[in-house]
Amino acid sequence: MNDGMRKRWLVTLVVASALAGVQEVGARSGASSDIPRLHKQGTTTQLLVDGKPFVILGGELHNSSASSLAYMEPIWPKMVALHLNTVLAVVSWELLEPQEGKFDFALVDGLLEGARQHNLRLVLLWFGSWKNGVSSYVPGWVKRDVARFPRMQPRPGENVEVLTPLSEANCQADACAFAALMLHLKKVDGRRHTVLMMQVENEVGLLGASRDHSPVAEAAFAKEVPAELIRYFQEHKDDLIPEFKKYWEGTGFKTAGTWTEVFGEEADEAFMAWHMARYLGQIDAAGKAAYPLPMYANAWLVQHEGEKAGQYPSGGPVSRVLDIWRAAAPSIDFLAPDIYLPDFKAICASYTRSGNPLFIPESTAAPERVFYAIGQHEAIGFCPFAIDSLPADHPLKDAYQLLAELMPVIIENQGADRMRGLLQYKQDSEQIDLAGYRLEVSYRKEADSRGYGLVIATGQDEFLVAGSGVGIHFAARTPGPRHTRILAVDEGRFKDARWIPGRRMNGDEDAGGWRLQLPGGPPTIQRITLYRHD
Repeated sequence: MNDGMRKRWLVTLVVASALAGVQEVGARSGASSDIPRLHKQGTTTQLLVDGKPFVILGGELHNSSASSLAYMEPIWPKMVALHLNTVLAVVSWELLEPQEGKFDFALVDGLLEGARQHNLRLVLLWFGSWKNGVSSYVPGWVKRDVARFPRMQPRPGENVEVLTPLSEANCQADACAFAALMLHLKKVDGRRHTVLMMQVENEVGLLGASRDHSPVAEAAFAKEVPAELIRYFQEHKDDLIPEFKKYWEGTGFKTAGTWTEVFGEEADEAFMAWHMARYLGQIDAAGKAAYPLPMYANAWLVQHEGEKAGQYPSGGPVSRVLDIWRAAAPSIDFLAPDIYLPDFKAICASYTRSGNPLFIPESTAAPERVFYAIGQHEAIGFCPFAIDSLPADHPLKDAYQLLAELMPVIIENQGADRMRGLLQYKQDSEQIDLAGYRLEVSYRKEADSRGYGLVIATGQDEFLVAGSGVGIHFAARTPGPRHTRILAVDEGRFKDARWIPGRRMNGDEDAGGWRLQLPGGPPTIQRITLYRHD
């Protein structure tokens, strides 16, 4: 057996094992025990890298940037200058497997080398069967063979450039390529851990119709809802996400029947979510059987209230159908929102339900968002899209630098209810309870910027506050003397996890001992100590 045949045979074995539900292959195959993994710490989920918690201060490249190593050469130093620790880069099926069964890992190896030379980590985005609801990154040998690799049909008989998730041939071809990629990563990076996580596909779903009407989909839609989905809904009935639970409730919580009988008017989206998730779950399982890195799926969000499935990709992991995704693809570690909409707070909250950890693989490059995501939801990471287009002096640079300094303190306090995020959105003030105090937060009114930050309770009557354009009055909520005043406020920075104090900010800067004040502009850190008296 030559090397090419041996590799193809091994990949086929991995895929067959994964699709049969055998996910122990990777554990038996000698992978290092300290590869990146997710770990529960108190109430939060941490990403462990080389055995230590790691928060991704990242950015996602333009989709085509990583398709050329020469194009990437000037980008790497720019990522370092912006103080990133991780770059999100695309690996496309069409370039990995240009001919069926012949894999080309030159681009992958070049990305690994570029990241290592610049002391950066990678999250790789697998653009396989779908990207933004279209099958634009599949190889030519898949695109040309519609009979072997069938498409979705928004209307019966009308093929579109989107593979159907109900085809076993589509899934096995994709899973084989993804498993080959993961086997290669295990070989070349299994000890170095440059690659931290994998994104499985990208913003999947069907645009232009609420469900697939291809012959195989029509036949499946007429059948009863799978028993395992019904069983999951029954077992989690009390804590299902309410936005979709109401449709099951509207049919009388039926425990058997067709998709329409069980889910009523939302049957189409439920059907698509189940089959998209099943497909991605099998891709994920094939990859993990080869090399079990953490893996996630990302979502193109519902853009406004009243938007219908098909106007956004129907079947994708939008927050309302997360329960269907969990039931269909339990091996996928978490589901992640791509957030370009203004109500960042509400979207983050919708993706931190039922134990789903928050990771933001795409967003606008707004410093206030990363502070809030890490402070309020202890996010695994934050990654603006098109990071390679940002100017060298973008405000994200200062935000990432300060957060990197503060990161040991952030990690130390994760999972212990000692941290909160601050973000101005449609309000000039808000109240937050933390560590026995009520924080009355006010935000600076500036047309071109929002107040933001995070606050950490670091000790008895002691807090660290980092951010910009924020004022905080502290009021004790526990028995004792009535009045709370500021004992001392110090501006400062961290160096090698050690606090370096700067100016003492008592007097005018703390409003005579009543209020901590972070100025606008680049973010700063202040340490505050409180005392109480009658």
